[in-house]
Amino acid sequence: MEETVLPGGFGTGGLGTGRPGAPEGFPAPLNPAVEMLESSKIAEVWALGFGVEKLIPLWVGESDLPTPDFICDAATQALNQGHTFYPPKRGLPELRQAIADYNGDLYGVGIDIERVSVFPSAMQAAMETMQALARPDDEVVIVTPLWPNILQAARTVGAKVVTVDLDSDPDAGFHLDLEKLFAAVTERTCAIYIATPGNPTGWLMESEAQRQVLDFCRRRGIWMVADEVYARFTYDRPHAPSFLELARADDPLIVINSFSKAWAMTGWRLGWVVHPPAFGPIYDKLIEFSVSGAPGFLQHGALAAIRDGEPFVRDMVERCRRGGELVFQRLQAFPRVSVARPRAAFYLFFKVEGMTDSVAFAKQILAETGVGLAPGVAFGASGNDRLRLCFFNSEARLSEAMDRMTPLLS
Repeated sequence: MEETVLPGGFGTGGLGTGRPGAPEGFPAPLNPAVEMLESSKIAEVWALGFGVEKLIPLWVGESDLPTPDFICDAATQALNQGHTFYPPKRGLPELRQAIADYNGDLYGVGIDIERVSVFPSAMQAAMETMQALARPDDEVVIVTPLWPNILQAARTVGAKVVTVDLDSDPDAGFHLDLEKLFAAVTERTCAIYIATPGNPTGWLMESEAQRQVLDFCRRRGIWMVADEVYARFTYDRPHAPSFLELARADDPLIVINSFSKAWAMTGWRLGWVVHPPAFGPIYDKLIEFSVSGAPGFLQHGALAAIRDGEPFVRDMVERCRRGGELVFQRLQAFPRVSVARPRAAFYLFFKVEGMTDSVAFAKQILAETGVGLAPGVAFGASGNDRLRLCFFNSEARLSEAMDRMTPLLS
């Protein structure tokens, strides 16, 4: 039987079902939406750093500090006490209640425990949210530049990603044109996804703009998915504005958050979602059919973090404030670099004059200086003249990184 090659490299040879055939090297067909996903450009550069001596890794969003002892001790104690069985799928009730109380205290609103679900990572929460909201060929409108994994989560379920770029100003930084955002919504749009504060830009959405977006989603009958993972990392106010401050319990709003950043728990892979009460059973099923729930003993560590971790969070934010100011002052002194002072999160997404290939330049910086940066194109095509630097590190480490990079950025 002659093989017919289909778009995307799939063939039909030997298959009586009419399904596309397997890509080269595979014994049976794959889901095209998955097979055609592109690997992250961040990971492409990151992989080159394995084994590099005296590496200064500033390419991923994590601190150089380990998780504090009081969190680790709580998890260890839970492990020693035998908390090694299947947990409740949506999280330990005491942790869900603590998260509800934490959000209530932070934002001055009442959050019922039935609106809270715990996930093994905020990324898992984002993936299962896309599974719940998007049908094949639905559109998800996403504000970019953005961490690329979110876009791929939408594409994995067969949704079409429609991006709306932030506008940028050399001095004021990034801002969102709401008219442009609303114009991107069509009859096929199922959700708008906004990360605020944003990664990699450090942009944050003010309350009035959030109100307008939430009102728009109510009128159009579409979901608003808010990624508020960096809500505690703000440098001109105690915390970033949250959609939770404006929403009714039954609004079409899903707010994703994480233990990774504020409590230095990136490797723990724990996150949570605040959602309408009716969404709880949906997440319950999705968690059951994917991961069965986050490990119980780790949730005990998260419980200690959220109950007792405020002094640590304040210290981390102040550490980032100092690190961000140090790097900002050093970068703005380079004539080739355009950078705005960070308002939130812990990244600088800076422009380099004359750079036309951010992946190649990030690899060059790594090879010649041992400093790892993320290429801007990883966060969207508009970022190809930028690099992202994570300043969630000690001032000494950041100073050395800037010293090493000076010849290439001057």
